[in-house]
Amino acid sequence: MSRNEFICDCNVIHQEAVDNTIKNMPEEDIFNKLAEFFKILGDTTRVKILFALDRNEMCVCDIANVLGMSKSSISHQLGTLRRSGIVKCRKSGKEVFYMLDDEHVKEVFEIGIEHIEHKK
Repeated sequence: MSRNEFICDCNVIHQEAVDNTIKNMPEEDIFNKLAEFFKILGDTTRVKILFALDRNEMCVCDIANVLGMSKSSISHQLGTLRRSGIVKCRKSGKEVFYMLDDEHVKEVFEIGIEHIEHKK
């Protein structure tokens, strides 16, 4: 396939598709937040943390052990994920356990993995 096969060579505007898209276009703020959400997921360490938390609720020590990293590095990344609303935590005595924030985060993460594995 040549590169030119992907260039639209028509001069027709498909008005119904254009109008429908414009009518349903979210506000700019939604796009900014969505871009930030995916930007946060664009870090390998954070994605590994999400993988661990997709399987189990875990404390910093557990995650550090799974990833072979320091507690300090994991805490830093968890802070970023928590501030972004991707993970949440609960306290049990002196321990703090982390988990994915909600089913939406879980679904986005799992669908992403499914997509990548499907493309192998």
